[in-house]
Amino acid sequence: MRRGGRDVVDGQDDERNRVLDSARIDSTVPASARIWNYWMGGKDNYAVDRLAGDAWAEVNPEIVNEARQSRQFLIRVVQYLAGETGIRQFLDIGTGLPTMQNTHEVAQGIAPESRIVYVDNDPMVLAHARALLTNTTPGGVTTYLDADARNPERIIADAHNVLNFNEPIAVMFMGILGHLADYDEARSIVSRVMTAVPSGSHLALYDGVNTDEAKVEAETAYADTGAIAYHNRSPEQISRFFEGLELIPPGLISISQWRPDGETVKPTGSYGAVARKP
Repeated sequence: MRRGGRDVVDGQDDERNRVLDSARIDSTVPASARIWNYWMGGKDNYAVDRLAGDAWAEVNPEIVNEARQSRQFLIRVVQYLAGETGIRQFLDIGTGLPTMQNTHEVAQGIAPESRIVYVDNDPMVLAHARALLTNTTPGGVTTYLDADARNPERIIADAHNVLNFNEPIAVMFMGILGHLADYDEARSIVSRVMTAVPSGSHLALYDGVNTDEAKVEAETAYADTGAIAYHNRSPEQISRFFEGLELIPPGLISISQWRPDGETVKPTGSYGAVARKP
């Protein structure tokens, strides 16, 4: 079986289990971070994750391109925040598995003094974070928190040990809020974090939209695999995450069309934006 230009080799899961020796990692239940890694052509996933990913992609094949466009969106967002707005602090909530050009690499490549706090509670993500999410420059700081997005107060309290909450912070929720079935809870989490950061901070956020019938159908097939359900929402619902903030042009739009690097790209099934706290 091949996806994203790589072969899936039988037996690689046994080797990965040895490398990531942790009782917390359950390779019998699909995990969203590993499924996303699979769609992006990565190797940090198990057979159960590939089955779940294939269940979605069989109904909605565009998800593979969407996953890859999400990384390009993150790169462009961090380039904008570090390069054009002068942000030097990043709180990346729901990090996912490290891949090419992670937040700290992009930010510290522009501003070596940048400080990045990654947040996740997936055990495989944390295992990789310990090995891979390290400073790229002597003057910067890169660290990670083992915390659940549903507990923003703990995230904020721990982030105070690394970030200066008197200076602007870029808060990032990249494709994770769909894991919360309760829309009001998701909005509350974003609001509570943005309340804690100072004026001049920015919110960068994207999530899947429910405007494509195939994608909505894929949600059901995906949930049936045992993976944590993902809830696509309307563009209007996603726009409400940015209430009280100043949207940066071009506003809320398909992530592939947010300040693209010159090339013409078709829209994806995820919408995102960047907004500034007044």
